[in-house]
Amino acid sequence: MIEVDLATAPLRELNARLHALPENTNETRWSISNPRGRHAVAVGVKRPVSITIDGHVGYYCAGFNTEAEITINGNAGVGVAENIMSGTVRVKGDASASAGATGRGGLLVIEGNAASRCGISMKGVDIVVKGSVGSMSAFMAQEGNLVVLGDAGEALGDSLYEARLFVRGKVASLGADCVEKPMGEEETRILQGLLDKAGFDAGVSEFKFYGSARKLYHFHVDNADAY
Repeated sequence: MIEVDLATAPLRELNARLHALPENTNETRWSISNPRGRHAVAVGVKRPVSITIDGHVGYYCAGFNTEAEITINGNAGVGVAENIMSGTVRVKGDASASAGATGRGGLLVIEGNAASRCGISMKGVDIVVKGSVGSMSAFMAQEGNLVVLGDAGEALGDSLYEARLFVRGKVASLGADCVEKPMGEEETRILQGLLDKAGFDAGVSEFKFYGSARKLYHFHVDNADAY
């Protein structure tokens, strides 16, 4: 176990060490203490290492994650796991706006609530939120899955493409081109798999499935007000 105390060690030095890890590194377990809301903690990690961050983090923690398994024992600021490529990022507390933004792969698990625009422009990432999400979540989501065990705010899935949205609680309103759809066998399998990966116990029958109505793929003057 490699222990780094950010109360004394420079954050830039920590990230440089993580970026320099060789392909077959034996430094596979990291413990980071006293993040104290610092921004960009453990950003850009490209190796299959395990990183535990004890405390609250600021903006863009675990951004561009590739292969690493990162656990945040606290709350996370704006853009946690932004553009995640693979691996797993788990937030034990709440997440601020734009969690998992533009994520292309991997899994983001938020055990608390997520603020507005969770999963904005997601491009293949899977996001599972145990609590609720704020307004405009999954805005322009293109691919991947968003699972919400709590409620969803206004304009869920606005301008949605091919991402799948599963919500167990109430939805304040749906965004442009987002509609409720029947839950088929494939959606049931995907949802159950994500709940299992996240470690959350909930029945798939309790969820509603939302997807794109596919009316905004191409501009049409009759739909101008929806753009």
